[in-house]
Amino acid sequence: MRKVGLGVVVLALLAGGCARPAEERAQKDLEVGLAQVGGVSFTVEDGLAVVRKQEPGVLTLWGSAPAFHVRAVTSSGAAEMWTVVVRNAMPDAELTVKVGNDSLLMEPLPELLPTVKRWQVRLSPGSEARLTVAPPKWDHAAPFRFAALADVQEALPRVGDIYRRINEDPSLRFIFFSGDLTQQGSVEELEEFQSRLLESRIPLFATLGNHETYTPDPRWHEYFGRGNLHFTFQGTHFTLIDSGNGSLDPRAEEMLDGWLAAGQDAVHILGTHIPIVDPIGVRNGAFASRNEAASLLAKLARGRMDLTLYGHVHSYYQFSNAGIPSFISGGGGAIPEQFDGVGRHFLAVEVDPAQGVRTVSLVRVD
Repeated sequence: MRKVGLGVVVLALLAGGCARPAEERAQKDLEVGLAQVGGVSFTVEDGLAVVRKQEPGVLTLWGSAPAFHVRAVTSSGAAEMWTVVVRNAMPDAELTVKVGNDSLLMEPLPELLPTVKRWQVRLSPGSEARLTVAPPKWDHAAPFRFAALADVQEALPRVGDIYRRINEDPSLRFIFFSGDLTQQGSVEELEEFQSRLLESRIPLFATLGNHETYTPDPRWHEYFGRGNLHFTFQGTHFTLIDSGNGSLDPRAEEMLDGWLAAGQDAVHILGTHIPIVDPIGVRNGAFASRNEAASLLAKLARGRMDLTLYGHVHSYYQFSNAGIPSFISGGGGAIPEQFDGVGRHFLAVEVDPAQGVRTVSLVRVD
């Protein structure tokens, strides 16, 4: 029998253990938005909000999309009066409670921050209600603008400059973030990111990047929710996909298949951290597998994707992926590569559900 060196065995074991490095994250996606407390079972549909705090009479959520629904099923002895708190909410978000065929718009409680909302709700014991947190006419097709951003990382202490610049444009509805919020993904950094985000007048909806995978105890899902998610707003579809390991987990790709089918006849925008292909020759600036990249791009083209937005490369590039307009915008403040002389920046995107993506404008911050 031929002897095998210990190093070869270790490498083989490591390779086997890392065959699906994003599998655990894809599984955690399915657990986001579930809670049972005070005799009530809460389910956030499609995992579009994270349950941050749960205690009898109080439910605190972190929104991951402009609009989302929560099913509340109460037992016979359940607590009746509830305070629903939503952080990272749209500034004009409302709460509608539907029981059977009856819908009731709830009066908000006073709040000091535009992205934090509170309502008091009565949930009758032994009943089922559907709570909708959303701005008025969120499900009506209409043009709008949003900001796209990625790669803050070690620039967390000064990211407020970008938020203040975004705040100057009242037409921007939310921030679409393509990963690398932090440098190491630690609890301390996640806490700081959400603290700095209070300087923004609009919410931020994000997927994670490779830097969020560096911590040995990843807590992304507890803070910001799913890495793979899909939502609609004013007739436009948005998809965020977890490519933090330079690949898509098979479960994530299966989700993507469904979302591509749902958005095929509408305007559809994809955000993911690592560019599927490398348009400029940057080391580690694309998916690890060219075969996977080619297959994924073909799938996006067949699904009639309108725009892809990436981060990871700390600069700005405009190019085309399989005929799909694409942008790398890694200007959140991480160490700039500046191959094209662009420093900190974000993108302002104008979209019209009837006409497609109208404009993608570079907004310099430095």
